[in-house]
Amino acid sequence: MMKDGFKPYDAQRFSKEETAKRAKAYYNFIDQRRSLRFFSDKWVEQEVIEHIIMAASSAPSGAHKQPWTFCAVSNKEIKAQIKVAAEEEEYTNYNGRMSDDWLEDLKAFDTDWHKEFLEIAPWLIIVFKKAYDLKDGQKAKNYYVNESVGIACGFLISAIHHAGLVTLTHTPSPMNFLQKILNRPQNERPFLLLPVGYPTDDAVVPELSRKSADQVIKYFT
Repeated sequence: MMKDGFKPYDAQRFSKEETAKRAKAYYNFIDQRRSLRFFSDKWVEQEVIEHIIMAASSAPSGAHKQPWTFCAVSNKEIKAQIKVAAEEEEYTNYNGRMSDDWLEDLKAFDTDWHKEFLEIAPWLIIVFKKAYDLKDGQKAKNYYVNESVGIACGFLISAIHHAGLVTLTHTPSPMNFLQKILNRPQNERPFLLLPVGYPTDDAVVPELSRKSADQVIKYFT
């Protein structure tokens, strides 16, 4: 007997061969994804951004609390404010806050405190985590907030790549300035900033290799 509040699950069913084919195809597709710092100012329709964000919002979350807010910014003045504030934090990071080891590891990416892409990319998506919800002025608990929002960000990055767009996971630390600029409530904390758009025609990425399967998987059969 079906319990109240439940409905049958409409499962996708594939043959063993099709399952293997789809798994390999998705791996080959997502393995092409790269973090990019060279953005075109070519416009991306708001409808596209909405679908990408709603794909992210379909992610699982603790007790289905969905403890996230996605702020999608295309306003040039707000993007300029974000760039100025982010570069202030990044300048401090690169000039004393980061360890020597950290700076050495970053040399392969040829990056510094300048973040022009924050103004050039047509959209910035700022993900906020809800430490708690507010219902009638009262705090309501959320569960596994960091884990839930982290999973949603993974969905978001995959959806961006699937749409033929590029992004970069940007975390200028500390990020409290985002809460102030976007006037977000006290229960929301900035989690991740993602510029979203098309790559420039001359975009380049570092020559890197990802770890092999035997380096990241341990089977217990």
